[in-house]
Amino acid sequence: MRRSGERSGFGWLFAVWIWLDLLVAIVSGRFVVEKNSLMVTSPNELRGKHDSAIANFGIPQYGGSMAGAIVYPKTNANGCEEFSASFKAKPHALPNFLVLDRGDCFFARKVWHAQKAGASAVLVVDNTNEPLITMDLPREETDAAVFIQNITIPSALIDKEFGGKLKKAYENGDMVNVVLDWREAVPHPDNRVEYELWTSSNDECGPKCDMLMEFVKEYKGAAQLLEHGGYTQFTPHYITWYCPQSFIASKQCKSQCINHGRYCAPDPEQDFSKGYDGKDVVIENLRQLCVFKVANENKKPWVWWDYVTDFHIRCPMKESKYNEECAGKVISSLGLDARKIKKCMGDPDDDSDNQILKEEQDAQIGKGSRGDVTILPTLVINNRQYRGKLERSSVLKAVCSGFEETTEPTACLSEDIQTNECLNNNGGCWQDKASNISACKDTFRGRVCECPLVQGVQFHGDGYTACEAQGPGRCLINNGGCWKETRDGQAFSACMESGEHKCQCPSGFRGDGVSGCEDVNECKEKRACQCPECSCKNTWGSYDCTCSGDLLYMKDNDACIAKKAVQATSTWVAVWAILIGLAIAAVGAFVVYKYRLRSYMDSEIRAIMAQYMPLDSQVEISSHTLDEDRT
Repeated sequence: MRRSGERSGFGWLFAVWIWLDLLVAIVSGRFVVEKNSLMVTSPNELRGKHDSAIANFGIPQYGGSMAGAIVYPKTNANGCEEFSASFKAKPHALPNFLVLDRGDCFFARKVWHAQKAGASAVLVVDNTNEPLITMDLPREETDAAVFIQNITIPSALIDKEFGGKLKKAYENGDMVNVVLDWREAVPHPDNRVEYELWTSSNDECGPKCDMLMEFVKEYKGAAQLLEHGGYTQFTPHYITWYCPQSFIASKQCKSQCINHGRYCAPDPEQDFSKGYDGKDVVIENLRQLCVFKVANENKKPWVWWDYVTDFHIRCPMKESKYNEECAGKVISSLGLDARKIKKCMGDPDDDSDNQILKEEQDAQIGKGSRGDVTILPTLVINNRQYRGKLERSSVLKAVCSGFEETTEPTACLSEDIQTNECLNNNGGCWQDKASNISACKDTFRGRVCECPLVQGVQFHGDGYTACEAQGPGRCLINNGGCWKETRDGQAFSACMESGEHKCQCPSGFRGDGVSGCEDVNECKEKRACQCPECSCKNTWGSYDCTCSGDLLYMKDNDACIAKKAVQATSTWVAVWAILIGLAIAAVGAFVVYKYRLRSYMDSEIRAIMAQYMPLDSQVEISSHTLDEDRT
């Protein structure tokens, strides 16, 4: 809610406190310096790998590397003034990496001047012997805000001793070549990337807020595509601070905090006399967290991106629409359950913990290799804090570098993200040009040479010099690399799916089975058709034998016999077959006759015997009855 009035002395005090509290958190928090590798390739006496600290601006080449030649300027060695000379590399030469001394101006200004002069990267040499630090953006609003968002070259801080050696070698006339390598800057353990964005709904904090919201809108499509496919797991987070015990009862604390001072945010405009309060920001941040929670329960976590972008467009602070009513319209348009979101948010006036915001404060504390989160915005990928500009392509590169090699989604292999190294000389990998099968597999970090799986058949080999199909089905793929030929509709193949030999010429051919198989002339070399009446004709892969006159060729006996003999033989075979059939039928009829005759005789004998003696199944006749029969 907007309000008017003069800023009181206490208001000034509260404003100073809230930013001092943030400053204390930054200083006392556990801040982790994210590093990349710097490899010196020449001169020989400096060859080796060194650490460098990635700057918190520009665009680091996550997942990739960059080779360059060191240049140390004779004047303006700290880079605080614009350079009059050009450091743009000559055609077909390595890019120039400008080495600058630390001190006298902001890190970002040094890098900006180097970029304008044509340098491809910047290495800043520390001026004290201390552990590496992160080159960050200036805190206060200065003219630096004009160019910071335009810095696109990568930069890093190197330690004083190592930097001194590089400068000395360059001044001695040595060609100093180095490689900046970001391939291990983000862990890549498996086929899913987990990342989180620490953000805020505040849209009145100047260039940083504008940059953050522009990034969210540009990156939304890629984020939702990755989330839809199950490739990533994204979680939004929001930073809050607490109100000191001595200020909880004050009007200022009540205007900047909810839940009795437990969760606070700075005044959006840093002016207590107008505009929105920090309390309004905390409540909207809480609402956005609950939007994500409810959408996630509905198996649609990507809806958070729609809500945040729509809210920013439809409910800006500048138009006095940053409120619950406008948020409700956005929620309704996205088909979300407003009652569930309201219940999730709880009562901001309760003197108790809000479970959602309490979890957020707990998550701010660094765990494992990740430092505390104290700066907005902060992107964390696979538990490693991202350094550099929040820009769609650069962030997508960093996310893509978190996938295990060869598991990246298609979005990570597009031309605007990385170069397909398999297109140049097949990446130096094995290739069968005849069947267009290659061992080169494009990944985000570069190509890998890995024997492929084609149509269910696995190729085996080192992937560089050889790959060979093995197992069932291998002959279906380029005939297993063996000879194959078809003539007049008849095909012969030397491919063997099993056995000691992979390629072996079939019967009727000879050769190595790979480069070719030659037809064998059986008529001359194998002495086929040797009977006197035989005539041999060689065919492709076989031979034909014919007999003179009315004779027929019997291949099994390699002999010619008369057709009449064949016919007579066939007749006798038929006669014998009929006789055998009749004999079998007669025997069968006789067996049936004997069985029926015996059954009839048995029944007659049983009937006669039943008249003179009782059978076991009949009741014995009494003597009285017999006497009556006799009379």
